[in-house]
Amino acid sequence: MQIGIGLPANIPGAGPEQILEWARRAEDDGYSCLSAIDRLVFDNYEPLVALSAAAAVTRRIRLATSVVIAPCRLNAALLAKQAASVNKLSGGRLVLGMAPGGRDDDYVASNAPYAERGREFDRMLAEMTAVWAGEGGIGPFGRAPQIIIGGFAPRSFRRVARFGDGWIAGADGADSFAGGAEQARRAWKAAGRDGAPFLQALAYFSVGEDADRRAREYLRSYYSFSERVADRVADATLKDAETLRRTVKEYAEVGTDELILLPVNPDPSQVDLLADIVM
Repeated sequence: MQIGIGLPANIPGAGPEQILEWARRAEDDGYSCLSAIDRLVFDNYEPLVALSAAAAVTRRIRLATSVVIAPCRLNAALLAKQAASVNKLSGGRLVLGMAPGGRDDDYVASNAPYAERGREFDRMLAEMTAVWAGEGGIGPFGRAPQIIIGGFAPRSFRRVARFGDGWIAGADGADSFAGGAEQARRAWKAAGRDGAPFLQALAYFSVGEDADRRAREYLRSYYSFSERVADRVADATLKDAETLRRTVKEYAEVGTDELILLPVNPDPSQVDLLADIVM
């Protein structure tokens, strides 16, 4: 199983130098990917922009959106070209994770219909696939990135089989991941796809001094719509070596191809502290 790490681009107050140094250290420490989270109504960097900056200071590490809330973008052709641009500039390292998302405030800010997000996502995936194939008058622009699709609804797994290269789970634990992974495999087989979907999972981590305080401070901000949800996620955040190693083992045992560990603290020392434990 590969181990990736999130960029702190989603942590309020993270500065450009922190993000660039984080990317450099992640590559030096041997992580498989750098991941950026998407929100519109939050104090974070746009994920494709953040990954473009990371691409400029790295050469090997894959660059993943985990995930882009695609239907908020409204313009499928533009999103397809943006993704292809990052992929081309990075030498083919982009992993484009996408999902409909579940926060209606992002849709309100985009003037996009929240209730229609699933149907709109299907339309956008079809149009983006056509753009990457050189259709629609835009012309080919590099090659399509690896496509990872998130979501737990039955429709999500059908999207994976039709449009994607794999599936990504949220930070809900190895047992929840295992159930979704089996649905992704079944949908893949039913669609007659060769091989198997690439399976990613997410988990939050916080190591070193003030690990618990850092987790609760950030997650209560990110999940401000519900203190109960924020505290549940903070409780599940991986904060010590024993828990981290046990969790990595659990994900490996249920067939995870790549576990991406998301930070709550933007200090680049977190990259090395985590590597000392799990790499």
